[in-house]
Amino acid sequence: MHNSQNTGLPPDNSPLIRNSRLRDSGCKIIFDNNILCSQFLRDYIDLPYMKGIRPEDIEDVSAQFVPLVAEERNADRVKRVHIQGEKPFFVISLIEHKTKIDYNVCMQIFRYMFLIWDAYEKEAEKLQAGISRQESFRYPPVLPIVYYEGKEEWTVPLHFVDRISNGRNFGEYLPDFQYYLVPLKDYSNQELMDKKDEISLVMLINKLQTREDVETFRMLPARDVESIVRDSPKHLVDTIADVLLAFLLKINIPVSEAESLTDKVREKKVAELFENMEKMDIQAERRNTEEQRQRADAAEQKADAAEQKAEAAKQKADMAEKKMETVISLLLVSYQNGGMSKNDALQKLINELDLEEAAAIAKIEKYWKKV
Repeated sequence: MHNSQNTGLPPDNSPLIRNSRLRDSGCKIIFDNNILCSQFLRDYIDLPYMKGIRPEDIEDVSAQFVPLVAEERNADRVKRVHIQGEKPFFVISLIEHKTKIDYNVCMQIFRYMFLIWDAYEKEAEKLQAGISRQESFRYPPVLPIVYYEGKEEWTVPLHFVDRISNGRNFGEYLPDFQYYLVPLKDYSNQELMDKKDEISLVMLINKLQTREDVETFRMLPARDVESIVRDSPKHLVDTIADVLLAFLLKINIPVSEAESLTDKVREKKVAELFENMEKMDIQAERRNTEEQRQRADAAEQKADAAEQKAEAAKQKADMAEKKMETVISLLLVSYQNGGMSKNDALQKLINELDLEEAAAIAKIEKYWKKV
């Protein structure tokens, strides 16, 4: 059993976990592990180039591109894939794990594509100046993938032009591409099991959404489930355990229970997962998690509203101060043009505008014209 004090995780009775890594779906872990990533590309992307991909062919270049798109897209991954005898190509994986569908996914992909091609051109130019202007120069292909775990139907258009007003009418004059959608909900447990590799087990875990899903998982043939990880290296089994841990913490299962379950994976006793599921009401946990999230969001919105109110008050005060400054400058010009002495003008500022003497003197010095 792992000691939670050494994991960096909160105590069992902690409130809703806000850490972005734990809120990310376990599917993010697929693309962080080259073995799982290569299995995913081979099993779920029906393109000839993908069939021979090995873990060593995949190079993660996410750090070069993801921060340039948006901070909240930290689950996205960009891979440079090397195929023997071919030029490298790039894979963008956008991970949509929330139930709220993102209709701007095409524009996010387009930004990645531009950044990848721009970086590729600059690298080529460093090696040979002017090469990008030659007829033979070609940019590498980019394959955009959206891996979606939600239960709702994915209703976002696959084509970029459908995100552009009158896009179809302008057709050939606009850039266009179609992203490759992998909706997890469309794969049955049996279809995933038929793959007989670690990625199938990871995706089975990622499918868990309800108590019924857990019950269905328990009904899978124990021998077939455990055969998947029987010969898996320890580091890969640990990764699968991390996927399960991410799921359990996401629904706010106490850390001690979550680690007890993930230990089953680390011991390769996967078929024993959820054997005591009567203690674990996922729907109740999800409701509790959602209620806590709503309270946290409400508190955050209240704090934002207070901050906005304070900023508005500050802006109003600044405008009033600027207005008063203009009035004082115009008054002093009129006093001076009317032949009033400096001392009389000073007294008027003090008596009529209720200024402190030091402040009035400062205004006289600032706006009284030198004769």
